[in-house]
Amino acid sequence: MRIDGRRSGQLRPISATPNFIEFAEGSVLFSMGNTHVLCNLTLEESVPRWMQQQNKPGGWITAEYAMLPRSTQIRTPRETNGLGGRTQEIRRLIGRSLRTVVNLELLGQRTAILDCDVLQADGGTRTAAITGSYLALAIGLLKLIKNNELPSDVLRSPIAAVSVGILAGIPLLDLCYAEDSQAEVDANIVMNADGEFIEIQSTAERNTFNRNQFDQLLNLAYQGIGELLTFQKDFLADIV
Repeated sequence: MRIDGRRSGQLRPISATPNFIEFAEGSVLFSMGNTHVLCNLTLEESVPRWMQQQNKPGGWITAEYAMLPRSTQIRTPRETNGLGGRTQEIRRLIGRSLRTVVNLELLGQRTAILDCDVLQADGGTRTAAITGSYLALAIGLLKLIKNNELPSDVLRSPIAAVSVGILAGIPLLDLCYAEDSQAEVDANIVMNADGEFIEIQSTAERNTFNRNQFDQLLNLAYQGIGELLTFQKDFLADIV
């Protein structure tokens, strides 16, 4: 049994609240255990300047990520003097992941901006941001599809993400902060519903790991992401 009583291959409780913010084109408060991330979609009828200069067809998807000061046990200062390396890395990760979800040429001259704000952090904030942002993005685009403003095939395969790691020699799925801070190995995995990998971030924190252990982590991630994708499918079916 783990710190919070889960089995090694068990996700934390998942929940999602739709339309959390009234003004966003898509809004979801997504939670995995005690990690809560607010994901809001803004759709702009324009594309970045670099796309205009290159006459690049289609649209663009980008993301922003921030942790509220008291999302952590000790106050995290606001990044008012420029973004830290971790924040920039996570923003790029979320954006790269979400761009695989959409046929950008069919999106038209639009930019989708996903704002991911961590309200409370207990491990896995970047993976929760990706999983929740997909829901916010899908809500917004499905509205346009319903209104015949976008073709139905603008949306590709759904995506989800989860953390895995090794603690005391045992591979674990969906680490909470207490586990992540002590893990010998941790990894963040992003996959789509076709079983294809989008991103694998894996690091030996205290001990090295071998091929067999890495395969075990991938298997746990595959299982956990499968459960998350099922949750997303049921959630969107109820909303749309």
